[in-house]
Amino acid sequence: MRKHLLAMVMTGTLATPAFAQATEPSFNGFRIEALAGYDMLRSGNEDQQDSEDESGSDSINGVTYGIGLGYDFDLGGIVAGIEGEISDSTGKQTEQETFDGIAIAAGFKVGRDLYAGGRIGFNAGPSTLIYAKGGYSNTRVDAFVEVDGERFKTKGNVDGFRLGAGVEQLFGRNAFGKLEYRYSSYSKLESGDDFNEDEDVRSDVDLDRHQVVVAFGFRF
Repeated sequence: MRKHLLAMVMTGTLATPAFAQATEPSFNGFRIEALAGYDMLRSGNEDQQDSEDESGSDSINGVTYGIGLGYDFDLGGIVAGIEGEISDSTGKQTEQETFDGIAIAAGFKVGRDLYAGGRIGFNAGPSTLIYAKGGYSNTRVDAFVEVDGERFKTKGNVDGFRLGAGVEQLFGRNAFGKLEYRYSSYSKLESGDDFNEDEDVRSDVDLDRHQVVVAFGFRF
């Protein structure tokens, strides 16, 4: 009887570390997440910023929301991964003026945004990751001008890059949450090429974007 009890105790003692190791949280593997947060887009041209600051309309603010996918490699204290994201924004701006009795309105809306890149980070604790990221970004912008009830619309896509940093916290083995800041720069929104069919009208504009987002997801 004593031998059986001793064998059971030893078996349980050996199994406990193995079970704990099997359920220890990890940043390794495929992940999917939903995200939302603050979105602000403004001109990256200093002279245009000064002009907008004087007029009081220096930025387009809204809420960004989307989904992201990624795959991470836990290298033991260091985590490296690849990721992609598709998002949209509620950011838009509309202004109206009247000249000589003619009503003129103009509007600008931020459209969908695509991102592909990578990240690298280090374990600040067993369940906490601090990381930096970077990659390619492409966003869509829509605009319209309405003159005396007649509306003209146009849209275009602009390429750029994104840099960011954040902290990720694991909740158990599969769930996680993130808080992240990212900066994106889009160069040369050229109205004479992609943004407008009229090649005689050109207004090269650089765009800067600042976002603070939270995300919640699962790792498989």
